[in-house]
Amino acid sequence: MSKAVVIRYETRADAAEENQRLVERVFDELNEATPPGFRYAAFRLADGVSFLHVVISEGDDSPLSRLPAFAEFQRRASERMAGSPTRSDAALVGSYRFCAP
Repeated sequence: MSKAVVIRYETRADAAEENQRLVERVFDELNEATPPGFRYAAFRLADGVSFLHVVISEGDDSPLSRLPAFAEFQRRASERMAGSPTRSDAALVGSYRFCAP
């Protein structure tokens, strides 16, 4: 069964570019690893400092925890953030070309 999680947070203005760079490195490693049953999207919102991540995974094991780039992203995340991130479990209602079956 698929499990979906949505994470939203705001970075400090001076840390938004670094945050994006770190997120992009996570995607580089995911593209190399190609973990099965895992979908991930990250968005930088129009205000330039807010980010939204959508994670859809099969099972309980997330491949993110095995990526050095994700560990680096998390390492000093609290220093980049303007507040605490919000994490919500979600149920996919539908999608169009967003998530491959």
